[in-house]
Amino acid sequence: MSLVPLAPRARSLPASVRSPGAARLARRALALLPLLLVGAWAAADWRTVRDGTARLASADPWWLLAGLFYTCLGWVAAACARQGALPERLPPGLLLASQFAAGAANHVLPASIGAHAVTLRFLQGRGIPLARATASLALYSLVKPLAKVPLLLFFLAAFPDVLRFGDLLPDRRTLLTVAGGVALALVAAALLVTLVRPLRRPLSDLSRTALTDVRLLHSRPSRVLALWGGCAAAPVLQACVIHAVGAAVGLPLTWPQVAFAFLAAGTAAGAVPAPGGIGPVDAAMVLALAAYGAPLHLATATLIGYRVLTVWLPLLPGALVLSALVRRKVL
Repeated sequence: MSLVPLAPRARSLPASVRSPGAARLARRALALLPLLLVGAWAAADWRTVRDGTARLASADPWWLLAGLFYTCLGWVAAACARQGALPERLPPGLLLASQFAAGAANHVLPASIGAHAVTLRFLQGRGIPLARATASLALYSLVKPLAKVPLLLFFLAAFPDVLRFGDLLPDRRTLLTVAGGVALALVAAALLVTLVRPLRRPLSDLSRTALTDVRLLHSRPSRVLALWGGCAAAPVLQACVIHAVGAAVGLPLTWPQVAFAFLAAGTAAGAVPAPGGIGPVDAAMVLALAAYGAPLHLATATLIGYRVLTVWLPLLPGALVLSALVRRKVL
């Protein structure tokens, strides 16, 4: 009997044997990647961790505990907003775990790319089609900044004598720069869609899915409340964290002042694509607190403590949850 017909099968056998092992190896590498990124970032920004820990060591522990409680509520608000952007019902426990893990990814990659990537993988793992999952991310990204507008108007109407709106407004040059950047981005997107034909079909399908889901979601009060309420509650809870940390270190500002300063600073500097908003938002927030008369060293200590509670403290647990979700094939 000739052995020639068996040669192709003998060559194909190792590939079939190797493929499960390669898949397991790739999944283990993906599970370890969040921890490696956390370690690299901690090494690069070790001074902030050290200074923040030293500041918080002498702060009021009860106020810090309140800040940690508001931080945990922020993940619940994010999970509610993600559910509100989808018609399908998602498992609450896994959704909350995915948003906790997405927080860790969000502080490593800029412009919320990490959080959106984790959420997209989670939605696809739940059987959500790619077009609908992408449309939900787009809707969430659109509602998130729009939900700040009624909050700002509420603060202006409710606290007209306390808030110094003029001190927190960007100057004319900054406004023109932001407007020019937005206009250029819109023109570039239009040209890209016009000139690159392969993008037209996917974008057309995505637009139709998004419009259909928007009409469907806004016909269901529970989804409207979850989406808009979650997006509006998230910045309020972050402001509560800053106020709690400020009270712990002795910052002489009221909650309305801190909340409005955070909303104004986040709106002004949130367009800069920094990981988790770290950098531009922090600088704008320190300036906003100083505009209310807060001492600069206390404003800086407040922001360092805020980042420790919202970034560094949950970063390692979030990376571990992200790794666990990858190992269990949830992501």
